[in-house]
Order: sequence, then C-alpha cells, then structure tokens
Amino acid sequence: MAPKIFIDGEHGTTGLQIVSRLQKRTDIDLMSMPAEQRRDADVRTKFLREADIAILCLPDDAAREAVALAADAGTRFIDASTAHRSNPDWAFGFAELSEGQAARIAGAQFVSNPGCYSTGALALIAPLVAAKLLPADYPLTINGVSGYTGGGKQLIAQMENATQEDAITAPYFAYALTLGHKHVPEIVSHAGLSRKPIFTPAVGRFAQGMLVNVPLHLDLMTGNPSMSDIHAALKAHYADGPIVEVMALDQSAGLARIDPEEMTGTDRMKLYVCGTEGAGQVNLVASLDNLGKGASGAAVQNLNLMIGG
Repeated sequence: MAPKIFIDGEHGTTGLQIVSRLQKRTDIDLMSMPAEQRRDADVRTKFLREADIAILCLPDDAAREAVALAADAGTRFIDASTAHRSNPDWAFGFAELSEGQAARIAGAQFVSNPGCYSTGALALIAPLVAAKLLPADYPLTINGVSGYTGGGKQLIAQMENATQEDAITAPYFAYALTLGHKHVPEIVSHAGLSRKPIFTPAVGRFAQGMLVNVPLHLDLMTGNPSMSDIHAALKAHYADGPIVEVMALDQSAGLARIDPEEMTGTDRMKLYVCGTEGAGQVNLVASLDNLGKGASGAAVQNLNLMIGG
C-alpha cells in the first residue's frame, strides 16, 4: 500500500511547491484537505493522524500543535518551520551534512527541514569544521541574497503589487539588521560552532534563487590552508554526489559573476571556492534555489529517504 502523505499548509508558498513535485507520483497517496474544511480542527486532526508522513508548511506554533495532535498515532513528520531545527530529538533534514545523516533521516519519526540560508551556509562551513580546517570559534561572517518568494505570500505581494500601501519598491534590501535572524541558531548548532556568526541576509527583486557567501582569512584557519586545501576538503565531503556539486577551481576562477538565479527550478546546489591562490583569502559561495534545495526540494528529498525511495 502506498504511504499516505499529508501536506499541512499546502496552499502556502512552500506547500504549493511540494504539491507540484508530488501530485503526479504514483508511489504515494497524496492526501488533500478540502478547501472549505481547512479551518476545521477536527478534520485537520483526522488527516494528521491518518497520514503516514505529514509535511508541515506552517508557522512555528502551528507546527508544534500539529506534532502534538498526531505524534502518538505514529505519524512521521517533516517540519518546514523553524520550530524544531535545533532540537536534538529531530533529525536535521540536510542529508549531505555528514556521514550517516541520510540514514538518520530515513529512520526518523521527526525530521526538521533546514532553512534556505542555513542550507547554503552549512554546506560551506560544516565540512571545514569537521575536517578541522575551520576552528569552531572562527569569527565568521555570512552574507546572502535571496529571491523574494522566501518571504512567503506577504512579501511576494509587497514586491509584486506596487499599488498596495506597504509595497516595497527597492530593487534590493538588507534586513535582520539586529543580527537576530532565525537561521543563525541552526547554523551554530549543526556546524558545531562555538561563536555565533554575523549574518547579513538580503532580498533582491527576483522571485527564486539564492547566493550565500562566506569569506575567510586563511591565516586564521588551522594550519593556514591553501585555497586548494579548502576545495579538496569540500570535494571529499560531497564526493560528486547528485545534489551538491563542488565546482572545479578553474571553473570558479574563470567566472566574472555568479547569477543568483542560476539554480532556479532545480533541487540541487553548487558550491564555489573563489579567490586567488596564495593571496591569503577565499570567498566561498553556495548557489541554490531558495524554494528548491532551500525548502520544497529538500522536503521531497527527505520524504524520499523516509519512504525508502
């Protein structure tokens, strides 16, 4: 019998993207709550408890409520909210993060889907910490720019409807200026950092796509590694996997620019090691679709692991 999959919050930005990836599949039974019953708590509870796996595309409090309603029924969860990303009882849904992580996801009842920015940041940072090239207390700065769909329906409306009262007309803006962005705790937790990084995210006037970059001073790293050492560590960690691709050094060196929309429409991620060999600095760049590997694509990847696909 095909596993029953229920998307709680299927009409939101992330939920709609997940539905589009799953609706034609024949190996699952995709449950859908009728639109007129979306606010019926009893119907929602019934769907949650009958599902083999519930994918939560909800605000944090609603996600916690959903888990409380159905965990005792044996329902397994993929939570796309921030609510459980630093909870050690939940498997962190970044399969490429470390050896054995995919297996942990496959066997878990509770899986937390990573944030989009943290996916890019962790992809660059965690392997270097694990390889003991990047000290846990390194004073990291992380910068990123995302398409506006990452902000959900409200931000999409603000960016696309110039006539509404709170419309945003800027071509690009930085935010989270108090340095309290919700993705920072999961970056610290899952990279094994002891010092909180300074993270400055931004939004550009494009719908989907994302760049996350981490600049590093090599003489502050363990053993003063070369660019080639850093590239080799990343390459060894991802081992030419199908999802995360580490671009060759000569490819990165030949780039005049990196387009934040280059991975739009995919569920993969590219990593670049940029700079000049011998100059003492590198700029690490992750390129992904904020709604692909940064959200819905990751949720589907985790679902596939959980059902043995």
